[in-house]
Amino acid sequence: MKSPVPDYLDEVLDSLRDDTSGANADYIPELAEADPERFGMALTTTLGRTYAAGDADTEFSIQSISKPFAYAAAIIDRGLDRVLDAVGVEPSGEAFNELSLEGGTHRPKNPMINAGAITAHSLLVGAEAGQDDRVDRAVTFFSRLAGRDLRVDERVCASELGSAHRNLAIAYMLRTYGILDGDVPSVVEGYTRQCSILVSVRDLSVMAATLATGGIQPVTGERVMDPAIARHVMSVMATAGMYDAAGDWLTRVGIPAKSGVAGGIVGVLPDRVGIGTFSPRLDSFGNSQRGRLAFERLSKDMGMHLFSSDQGRLDAVDVSESRGTVTFALQGNIQVTAASELLDLMAESDGAADVVLDVTRVHSFSDVARRMSLEGLRRLRLDGRKVAVRDPSGVLPNPDLGDGSYPDAV
Repeated sequence: MKSPVPDYLDEVLDSLRDDTSGANADYIPELAEADPERFGMALTTTLGRTYAAGDADTEFSIQSISKPFAYAAAIIDRGLDRVLDAVGVEPSGEAFNELSLEGGTHRPKNPMINAGAITAHSLLVGAEAGQDDRVDRAVTFFSRLAGRDLRVDERVCASELGSAHRNLAIAYMLRTYGILDGDVPSVVEGYTRQCSILVSVRDLSVMAATLATGGIQPVTGERVMDPAIARHVMSVMATAGMYDAAGDWLTRVGIPAKSGVAGGIVGVLPDRVGIGTFSPRLDSFGNSQRGRLAFERLSKDMGMHLFSSDQGRLDAVDVSESRGTVTFALQGNIQVTAASELLDLMAESDGAADVVLDVTRVHSFSDVARRMSLEGLRRLRLDGRKVAVRDPSGVLPNPDLGDGSYPDAV
């Protein structure tokens, strides 16, 4: 049987091909000459399955889509406190190439605008790093996220450097305020090389899915970043990733995202999917016109809005009893809601029966849900009941009940 998901993605692209509004970015000659009819989309689940349609293997320069990923690398390299000392997290409400500095601190308002992204790039590796070190860090880190070796497009880089006057001006101003250290032209060239890394929508969807999993690359299984860093980056993408259209995007689409002037958009839905689209014509905000519409369609058709509350429960607890044993079966991604219900149901259960916690259909536990579930088993054991766990996939590893004892395995 052929999966219908690629057919659906094809249908989405076909429904939008007649929209030829917008125009290629014209201030970078190489981007101005790109084929405006290119249109591709890819979706990667947190289980590592990728579905693609259209020009999914066409490479294009990552441009500003590099910003959230370089920001993550800077936090890994220098720590969150050091990065926050230099770059804020508030929406700017202004275009991507405005200076947008905070009063008093003179920090760039967020890492998704050029001022903040240049600062984040300057923080890569360490205080003594040179341009080659920072660029190599970006290329290597992005490659780990994508699961393949990426490279810089030298032609795009040279074309962009020829019109980098505004970024140089921004960087010199940051240097004046003591936000940016080092040689300004070297930092701007390194940032430009970072933006010139070539990717496809397949790459973008896998890179975004790595954020969606909390930092585990879904294909290779490598942990690339701490879950707290992934959460932080996704939060900033949600509030500032689409520049001065961020509010409209969040309400209309509801998927944390980042766009680039080459025509790419990357989106991430925590615990579910990463999405990449590519279409070079841009709208008045500098975001891909057809890419934006494709995201709107996915959000509507597939219930992907981050704040959608009409999809029913994503986790549940079922209770059954047979031959003196009560089974509590959890399913889904277990958060505090399901864990608290589990504890209430355990408290209400017949005190004479043995207990089995069945997590066969659980995808994951949050840390607090894991601790709550094990505490429930511990208290049932203190009540004199025999407790066991059915966990064939190991989603509840090392189920220490908090006193050095463990439930039986069934």
